[in-house]
Amino acid sequence: MERRDFIKKTGQALALAAITGGTGFLFHNRQTTAYAPLLFKKTDFGISLDHSLPALTLARDSRHIAALNKALDGIGGIKRFVKPGEKVTIKPNVGWDRTPAQAANTNPELVAEMVRLCLAAGAASVIVADISCNDPRRCFLRSGIREAAEKASANVILPADDNMVKIDLKGKILNVWPVMRPFIETDRLINMPIVKQHSLTSCTIGLKNLYGVLGGRRNQLHQDIDQSLVDLMSFFTPTLTVVDATHVLMRGGPQGGSFDDVKIEDTVICATDPVAADARACEFLGLTADHVGHIVLAAQNGLGKIDYKAAGYKEVA
Repeated sequence: MERRDFIKKTGQALALAAITGGTGFLFHNRQTTAYAPLLFKKTDFGISLDHSLPALTLARDSRHIAALNKALDGIGGIKRFVKPGEKVTIKPNVGWDRTPAQAANTNPELVAEMVRLCLAAGAASVIVADISCNDPRRCFLRSGIREAAEKASANVILPADDNMVKIDLKGKILNVWPVMRPFIETDRLINMPIVKQHSLTSCTIGLKNLYGVLGGRRNQLHQDIDQSLVDLMSFFTPTLTVVDATHVLMRGGPQGGSFDDVKIEDTVICATDPVAADARACEFLGLTADHVGHIVLAAQNGLGKIDYKAAGYKEVA
């Protein structure tokens, strides 16, 4: 083979490998250079405040779907948050290859019920998505979230190169970074975290759950994780935060594994104030919000109130 023909064929083979191997590149190399940069304005999916309604509600019920509906009705009902014809993206925590009883991922019953509620309110489509820490196919299957969400008629989207876009988040730490498209190309964003102890941030609830919209090497952000979380929430304002405190991972977070580390609380929180939601929810872990760095910093940056009672708090029966 002529040298120039060898170089040409080798170049073609490398180009083909780069195209067909894109998904593996995303998960194994975690490079941020794989996506064409696009510019988006600050993404605010929030709704107008109604001071006649609480900013967060809490409901307890061993029937977890009932707990969700009680908390949601107490804050104004699903039609306050989703209008006919809108696209909705639901962001649960599907980070880990764990079963629902291990409390590392959001309760699949709650995710499925939220899908049904959004569609009943007239949503044109509902997407359920997350960027998992373990293998996403295993996480979505073993957590029960894929099956539950699809049975409720959601479109479950797993991360891949073709649904990522690199955008400028304009933060102090977070600037140009790959983000999964469903979290940008939507009308409403519903954040559905689970309450867990976290070895780095003390807790992971709503603010930390938004990390799952990011691709790339997220571990690079750990050196100043509090500011990076505030940068993220400053760009993304969820329409609604629904906190799963039905099973709380008290130790061994965020991945968990031992059933002995799980405490049954049978509680759901719904909130329009994401900071207040985390401030109340961290108490399930024996924490107070004024001792959790990213919650304090988020409040200082005007993203919500750390005093959840002053924000407007109601426990509903």
